[in-house]
Amino acid sequence: MIIRQEIPADTAAIRDVTAAAFKDHPHSDQTEHLIIDCLRQAGALSISLVAVVDDDVAGHIAFSPVELSGGSNGWFGLGPISVRPEYQGRGIGGALIRQGLEMLRHHAAAGCVVMGDPDFYRKFGFRNDPQFILKDCAPQYFLVQPLSSGEASGMVNYNAAFYAGVGE
Repeated sequence: MIIRQEIPADTAAIRDVTAAAFKDHPHSDQTEHLIIDCLRQAGALSISLVAVVDDDVAGHIAFSPVELSGGSNGWFGLGPISVRPEYQGRGIGGALIRQGLEMLRHHAAAGCVVMGDPDFYRKFGFRNDPQFILKDCAPQYFLVQPLSSGEASGMVNYNAAFYAGVGE
C-alpha cells in the first residue's frame, strides 16, 4: 500500500471509493462524495490523501479547516474518510488517519475534530471534550485531538461543503 496526496487524475476514483464506502451506511445521507468535490472547489481541501493498492485507489481521507466560536485558529476536521468495501478491515483507514494527523502536526495545526465512532477514533488519540460542541451531534460522537498546547473550545463550524447536496 502506498499513501500519497491526491492528484487530479484521482478525482473520479475518490468519488467512486467514497460512494461505495458509504452506500447503505445507516448514518449516511449519501452526499459524502459531494462534500469532497465541494471542499475541493472551495479550496478548502487542506489535506487529501489516497491509499493505493495494486494501482487501485482503495481509500481516501480529507481534512479541511473548521472554525471555533472561541476564536482559536488552526483547527481541522477529519472527514470524510472512506475505504472501498473490499479493502475494509486491512488497516487502510488507520494508516490514512495516522498519515493525515502527522501532516497536520508537521504544519503546526492546533488540533483536529471528527464526528464518528468513538471506539474507533480513540485508537488514534481522539477524545471527547465537552468544551467542543458540534450542533446537532450527540456529544459522545464528537471527538477532538489537540495537536498543540494552546487552549481551545467552542462551537465547531465545518465548511459549508459539508451541507452540499443535503435534501437534493
